[in-house]
Amino acid sequence: MDVSDGPQYELTREHFQRLNRLIGGYRISRAIAVVVGLGIPDLLAGGPRNSDDLAQATKTRASALYRVLRLLVGVGLFKEVAPREFRLTPLGAGLRTDIPGSMGAMALMHLDSAKWRSWDDLLFSVRTGETAFPHVHGVEIFDYLQQHPDVAEVFQQAMTANTARSGAAITQAYDFTGVERLVDVGGGHGLFLATILQAYPTLRGVLFDRPEVVEGASMSLIAAGIADRCEIVGGDFFAEVPEGGDIYLLRQIIHDWDDARATLILAKCRRAMPVSGKALVVESAISDDYQQSLPVLQLDLEMLVNFGGLQRTEAEYGTLFAAAGFRLRNVIPLGDSAQFSIFEALPV
Repeated sequence: MDVSDGPQYELTREHFQRLNRLIGGYRISRAIAVVVGLGIPDLLAGGPRNSDDLAQATKTRASALYRVLRLLVGVGLFKEVAPREFRLTPLGAGLRTDIPGSMGAMALMHLDSAKWRSWDDLLFSVRTGETAFPHVHGVEIFDYLQQHPDVAEVFQQAMTANTARSGAAITQAYDFTGVERLVDVGGGHGLFLATILQAYPTLRGVLFDRPEVVEGASMSLIAAGIADRCEIVGGDFFAEVPEGGDIYLLRQIIHDWDDARATLILAKCRRAMPVSGKALVVESAISDDYQQSLPVLQLDLEMLVNFGGLQRTEAEYGTLFAAAGFRLRNVIPLGDSAQFSIFEALPV
């Protein structure tokens, strides 16, 4: 029934249950963050354990922990195989820290208390169009991360896991043959760049990010076996980026910023590259199908509340590139679960 057809409307049992799940979703989110923070998915990696045993291992109250685990049985993360004895389901196993692309760090990042408080002030952002995070905390989120290294480490772990979930999709979707120097702008600890360098043994890379971020990248690059082909540079992409790259790669960087600052980052890349260079922006675009784009639209509100950026449509990316001295030549879907695409832009 379309409520626009008339004033009569009956709240059906099905609608009540669906609305109730949507309204109460924060309870599930918070419970997931608690069990991940306690390390329970890892404790269950070896098989079922009693909730009293888990409480002792995590220094929690057994009766309260049981109630949390029982809730998460209801959403499919755990199974109670015997009274008060729990095991991971295949879905819940995705929260373990020892699997590639684990969602555990993502849960901790999104449910961090600082970001949680910003979401409590979503109405401020809706009324003003401004970012709630600096309104609540007095500093922008990246300055906050610089001041809180423990939170910043969780953020980097989440970004690295996010990259791992895409795997080698970019090397299958895009041909880097003939590229000599690839600059990864805002590349974090370097997993994305390492994935490309591993697939192209003659390619050399530059990992560029804030100094305190790239400080933790060396071991990852050594473990990937590409440290001898990767230069690490710390800096501020609003000021300048390393010069002379054939390709400037920006994965989930542009969405963090409003149009003015996103244009500035792209313009810095444009000035640093030769006329034969390219920019590859890897982002999730908003499609006309809002149900299909629901994860992207949720991330769009995350940008509004905490980062000050936004998710964009393909047309909006074209406009952004044009303002920075590029033309959008191609959009290549990666075909991954996060709905990422490569936006390939050429200088004009």
